[in-house]
Amino acid sequence: MGKISNEELLQKLSSKFDGQVLNVTEPYGLLTFEITREDLLEVLGFLKTELQFIHLTDITAIHYPEQEKQFAVVYHIHSLVNGIRVRVKVFLAADDVHIPTAVELWNGANWMERETYDFFGIIFDGHPDLRRILNVDDMTVFPMRKEFPLEDPNRIDKKDYFFGR
Repeated sequence: MGKISNEELLQKLSSKFDGQVLNVTEPYGLLTFEITREDLLEVLGFLKTELQFIHLTDITAIHYPEQEKQFAVVYHIHSLVNGIRVRVKVFLAADDVHIPTAVELWNGANWMERETYDFFGIIFDGHPDLRRILNVDDMTVFPMRKEFPLEDPNRIDKKDYFFGR
């Protein structure tokens, strides 16, 4: 199989998963699309087995506190054979941050999912060892969530009059 373009890949995905591939964009040439959590493993499995996306580059999350579905779990996947990369997003509501694990597809997803849990609190159902990986075990918050002010309002060294404002 030779190199394929974003259009060819999108056509293959659309023919296999009619109506399940949503909000397709190409920022900076990187094919990006959304799917639902229920379709996640089926779409990722198709990408890996049929289209040879064998390299899972990254799993992370983004917190959008102003949106209805506040969390986006983002998968970056690379097909070395076809010379193409994709970004897959799954949006989750703040009160239900469960998503299926991708460890069955890529063993390397293990640590990436643990890191995403550790910093965002996303729970990967079926993960073999979902616990904190970088922060202390007794930590009760998830530091990458945008739940706290960026600066202490009681600091006096950041007052506007110090900067001529």
